[in-house]
Amino acid sequence: MAKQEKTIIEKIYEFPLDDIMGDRFGKYSKEIIQDRALPDVRDGLKPVQRRILYAMYIDHNTYDKPYRKSAKAVGNIMGNFHPHGDSSIYEALIRLSQSWKMREPLIDIHGNNGSIDGDGPAASRYTEARLSKIAEVLLKDISKDTVKMTLNYSDEELEPTVLPSAFPNLLVNGSTGISAGYATNIPPHNISEVIDATIKRIDNPNCHLETLLEIMPGPDFPTGAVVEGKENIESVYKTGKGKVVVKANCEVINDKGKKKIIVNDIPYEVVKEDLKKKIDDIRIDKKIDGIVDVIDESDKDHMAKLVIELKKDANSELILNYLYKNTDLQVNYNYNMVAIVNRRPKTVGLLEILDEFIKHQKEVVTRRTQYELDKAKARYHIVEGLIRAMSILDEVIKVIRASKNKADSKENLIKKFDFSDIQAEAIVTMQLYRLSNTDVVLLEEEKEKLQKEIDLKTRILASDEALKHVMKAELKVIKKEYGNPRRTIIKDEVTEIKLDMKEIIPEENVIVIVTNEGYVKRVSLKSYKMANDEVTLKPGDFITGLYEVTTLDTLLLFTNLGNYLYVPIHKIVETKWKELGKHISNIVMISPDEQIISSAILKDKNKNITLFTKNGMVKQVSLKDLEVTRTNKPMTIMKLKDNDELVNVQISLDKTLIITHNGYYLLYDTNQIPVVGAKASGVKGINLKDDYVVNGIECNDEVEYINLYTNYQTAKRVKLTDLVALNRAKKGYQLLKKTKTKQYLIDFAYATTSRDIIIIKSDSEINEVKNSDIPIMDLASTGSNISKYKIDKVNIKQELISYLNKKVETKEETVEDKKEPDQLSFANFMDDFKI
Repeated sequence: MAKQEKTIIEKIYEFPLDDIMGDRFGKYSKEIIQDRALPDVRDGLKPVQRRILYAMYIDHNTYDKPYRKSAKAVGNIMGNFHPHGDSSIYEALIRLSQSWKMREPLIDIHGNNGSIDGDGPAASRYTEARLSKIAEVLLKDISKDTVKMTLNYSDEELEPTVLPSAFPNLLVNGSTGISAGYATNIPPHNISEVIDATIKRIDNPNCHLETLLEIMPGPDFPTGAVVEGKENIESVYKTGKGKVVVKANCEVINDKGKKKIIVNDIPYEVVKEDLKKKIDDIRIDKKIDGIVDVIDESDKDHMAKLVIELKKDANSELILNYLYKNTDLQVNYNYNMVAIVNRRPKTVGLLEILDEFIKHQKEVVTRRTQYELDKAKARYHIVEGLIRAMSILDEVIKVIRASKNKADSKENLIKKFDFSDIQAEAIVTMQLYRLSNTDVVLLEEEKEKLQKEIDLKTRILASDEALKHVMKAELKVIKKEYGNPRRTIIKDEVTEIKLDMKEIIPEENVIVIVTNEGYVKRVSLKSYKMANDEVTLKPGDFITGLYEVTTLDTLLLFTNLGNYLYVPIHKIVETKWKELGKHISNIVMISPDEQIISSAILKDKNKNITLFTKNGMVKQVSLKDLEVTRTNKPMTIMKLKDNDELVNVQISLDKTLIITHNGYYLLYDTNQIPVVGAKASGVKGINLKDDYVVNGIECNDEVEYINLYTNYQTAKRVKLTDLVALNRAKKGYQLLKKTKTKQYLIDFAYATTSRDIIIIKSDSEINEVKNSDIPIMDLASTGSNISKYKIDKVNIKQELISYLNKKVETKEETVEDKKEPDQLSFANFMDDFKI
């Protein structure tokens, strides 16, 4: 027993997990790269596609036979050649049949094979399939030893390693796929142009890429459309990588006084129904004015036809450009021409694809010719023996009759007349009717014909020019039968889309609200005017910014992590006054620990803003440097050092005031702060020691007080005129009286006016206090008690609501009013905070 246990232990081996995982994943990667996801450069097919075509071909499931159930084809493919799931095989079979994905479909489906609208196909038990006529061109002469065969997964049958492929299928139908570390994306092309380019390359093996692009100017998508950018096209065909602009083929017409945009073709692999829905959403959301309806008028003659009805006075060119810019009416097609070359993945350009195909065809034609030559020689040998036997027929018969059996007859014929074994076999099995004079003549004619065939095949094998002639002749036959006009239009220049947002967006006066927890909402002035209740907020939340603006304005939001969000007002979803609105992360993705600290409306781009950090750094940035075209992500406005964060951002004024937690202040001229770029880190604003900045405030003559709130729930107002100015980067002076029993620290500080309302948040309860109720004190005081609970947050209530009510009731808004909307800042130290 002990001996047995010892034997078991000796069979346990220890290996590092890294080695095992690396080895296994390497084998897996090699398998899916070579035998699953990438096409072969020679026939343009992935293994599953090749097995589908071959299995259907040997089952005689061809175009000239009746359709058969797709489930039967899938079962044969899976059982004989492709040991994977039936769903993956059926999916590949369906793609080969879809005319909006394949330039020349290789499968002929009877039934529902999906649609360009994104509909899925019917199950395999409901559809019927057979090879299309052109698919047989890929399989032509496969029985004539034209390609290498290998054993299938069960070692029971042979399957081709590549198809003969009489035309460059990789270019004609393209390919797409993803494997481990590799991906491929090759567009379809016009078969007539591809064949002409191949013939040109056969005739001139050293011709330049530009020469071929004159014949084959670019991709030819099954869905048509327009490809722009000749330079880009040349680049991608040279390197195998790059992108080209693909846009829908559109025209603007006037139909009985109505303007319409007719979309005749859509870009390749764009789902038509999704495109229609996107355009309809733009119409419903009023992102651009002038669209009345979107109608799908596709039929059997028009694969993807959309009609966009416009208003009479609509700017059709502007709307079309907007749709090109914001929908899949225009997309970038990214070339990544990766294929298997000599069993290895390789990025290939147009020249290499054609060269590899031509090399493959030379091998196919050579092997086929050799096969046919061998067959012809074998038959010639037999015919020669039959003719000779006919010339000495009586003697042959005499020998046969004297023999014991068939084997003896063959042996005697070989001995007496020197026939070969093959000839003797043909003679003894010859039927009696062939002894007639007519058959002798036919044998003589066959011999002559075979001799010509042998001579021809021999010349082809002996001459490279003859071999090329055969290849070109066969390509011309394919072009004549299957060639068709180009569908995709190629344009040399990329059309630049210019959009003036002021023309696109309908101008409307709206109210925009920003809350402490980062919620934003846009309310129409009409909805606001009709509202009688308080604005809806989350429990414990309060307004930090409320602006009367137009849909053409831009909201700037600044975060504690040194970023800013550039939010065009029209991108904020319009809601009702009573609705909560959306968190800013629904418009611009921000990190969970990022908080909005300040907001403003971008107006006067000639002004500067001042930024203050917790660690005492300051800087100025010009507003004109904050304009961006991409608005879907936060942009850096200040490079922060470790453990630092922004505490406030304000429009630059005459004086800068910094207030710290330990009760110090520093007042100095704002022009001491340099104006730098958005990504700069700034300069030292105040000299800190075991302290941090609670707020930075921009001041001018209109600022009356500085409100201070301490850790002991006390507050006071200090007149701005009581503060002494110094230079930047000093320690500053004390704002609070130092006591022996308690250390009073400043938690919040704001600039205020006499008529402000103060919001105090304690234990999630919001209380409002008149600013006049907070006592005015000198610097040598600790403030007056204002709450028995710990203060969580202090802010200034927005006074714009009552102001707007008066404005709406007293007068109609003019054009001049719309140009300079009123707004209040986060700190709200001014009546009208205008940027």
